[in-house]
Amino acid sequence: MSSRGDIGSQPKILVCDDDANVRMLTRQCLEAENMIVVEAASGPETIEQFIKERPDLLFLDVEMPGMSGLEVCQHIRGLPQGEATPIMIVTGSDDRESIDKGFSAGATQYKTKPVNWSLLGRDVQYMLRASNAFNALKRQEDRLRYLAYFDPLTNLPNRRSFNEQLTRILKRSRRHDSSAALLFIDLDNFKRINDSIGHGRGDKLLVEIARRLTLELREDDAISYITHDDMQDEEEHDGSTEIARLGGDEFTVVLSDINDLSDVERVAKRLLVKLSQPIALQSHNPVVTPSIGIALYPNDGEDPDTLIRNADTAMYAAKAEGRACYRFYNEEMNAKAVEHLKLEEELREAIADNQLELRYQPQVDAKTGAVVSMEALVRWKHPVRGMIPPSEFIPVAERTGLIVELGEWILNEAARHCHFWDERGLPQFRICLNLSPLQFNEPNLTQKVADFLEQSGIHPGRLELELTESAIMTDAETNIAKLRELKALGLALAVDDFGTGYSSLNYLKRFPIDTLKIDQSFVADLASPDGEAIVDAIMALSKTLNLQVIAEGVETQEQLKFLLTRNCHLLQGYYFSRPVYPDDVPTMLDQNYLDYFRSAENSG
Repeated sequence: MSSRGDIGSQPKILVCDDDANVRMLTRQCLEAENMIVVEAASGPETIEQFIKERPDLLFLDVEMPGMSGLEVCQHIRGLPQGEATPIMIVTGSDDRESIDKGFSAGATQYKTKPVNWSLLGRDVQYMLRASNAFNALKRQEDRLRYLAYFDPLTNLPNRRSFNEQLTRILKRSRRHDSSAALLFIDLDNFKRINDSIGHGRGDKLLVEIARRLTLELREDDAISYITHDDMQDEEEHDGSTEIARLGGDEFTVVLSDINDLSDVERVAKRLLVKLSQPIALQSHNPVVTPSIGIALYPNDGEDPDTLIRNADTAMYAAKAEGRACYRFYNEEMNAKAVEHLKLEEELREAIADNQLELRYQPQVDAKTGAVVSMEALVRWKHPVRGMIPPSEFIPVAERTGLIVELGEWILNEAARHCHFWDERGLPQFRICLNLSPLQFNEPNLTQKVADFLEQSGIHPGRLELELTESAIMTDAETNIAKLRELKALGLALAVDDFGTGYSSLNYLKRFPIDTLKIDQSFVADLASPDGEAIVDAIMALSKTLNLQVIAEGVETQEQLKFLLTRNCHLLQGYYFSRPVYPDDVPTMLDQNYLDYFRSAENSG
């Protein structure tokens, strides 16, 4: 069977006429043009053959006993496969009324008797070409319509479709005095994961997230995708759940006819569980958690723009509170969102206007009491607000991507201070610099660091890069290679906040790292058996892997004593010194803390 309207192959023509001579002449003419001819002698037989043979064109006589050609034409146009098939009707009547009846019945072309047999083949070819062009245009229109309203990657409705859906649902909710909920879903750390596993696998991850959303919500909730030209009564969509992908890693779910907040919470909890399960992508099994912001109609907004904005605000609140959770919108969030936006704008200005400062906190050798290295810590001296703590502006920098620009500023500022100290004849101690996950996942990180070392003239042995445990464990195999590249430049590498993540020992022993940094939360918890056990385990692990250990957040004599008895290599915290200005570093290097150690060892 040929493709409909495919002139490159033999088109199939169904000839319907109760006169056998007419059928024979028609067959001869069309077969001479390399067409396949199927015959029918009556209306019912024509319909039967049409359904069976699926012809490319129907040649149909109007005057037939029993069932007329016009009735056959009308019946075929009502069939799904007959909607676009070209139909040439042939009749002895050439008056305007007869012709209008033919076209009203669904005819494509009208031919009067007697038929000019020498031109019939050409006329049929013309109709087939016209049909082919029309069908191609229709397919293109369908494709354009699909692209206008659906996301081609996930097949979910896109942002445009979502906006129309939400507008329609809110109108209906207003008319019926019912409630609706908008769930705004953003995948946590997706950019970092996407950069580490590659964009091809990142796309597959998004497809899987879309599949899970659809399957999970389809279990209990009716799904219906309403597009721009759906004209059904909106009553058909009562209680529907609309899913869309707005772009990137942003998805939305709209729940209509909400009876109780517990219904919304039930959906949010299910999505958290389902979306947080590992995703198998060849050699990778990333876990992608969602942050979900929820806004309710009419309480949190009576129009689409307000509802979207408030759901988005609630989503950012979920991220700020630790990610992998859901939060309902409230007015306090809006005030915080405005504050965060203002802080973001002012942070951009701060980087450009030199409002930032680097301070240095000493790291003390537990055997000699000498200061052997310094951690560089950024501070923001706002011209109006005064000192803004890192706990306020670092999360904003990470969320907006400003952390990359901030990290580059820190590198250059640390290099400037190193030259300042060198000019004063200070010994070349090590500087420890924090590297954010976003910086670490930059594809060209190694080259950027190499360029920095060359341009600044800083010896790589002077620098230690600190990375969080969670950052290097996201895609361990890929990150091992990246760490080896950095190590090959001559840098020292440390794992910051160690013990807060989920490192595999198998991977950890393959990481080319020099130092484990015990998280300050464990040091603060040393008064408890659990805190002691964790620190003991980290010390034992470091010994097995031949790694140096530094404990941060040392604030009391009791903590110092415990760490000294466990042979912790380096110590850092307010007990020794707060972060100091670059000008105070020479004095800091002259300091020795052996008396602190003796006092701690002899205490209690």
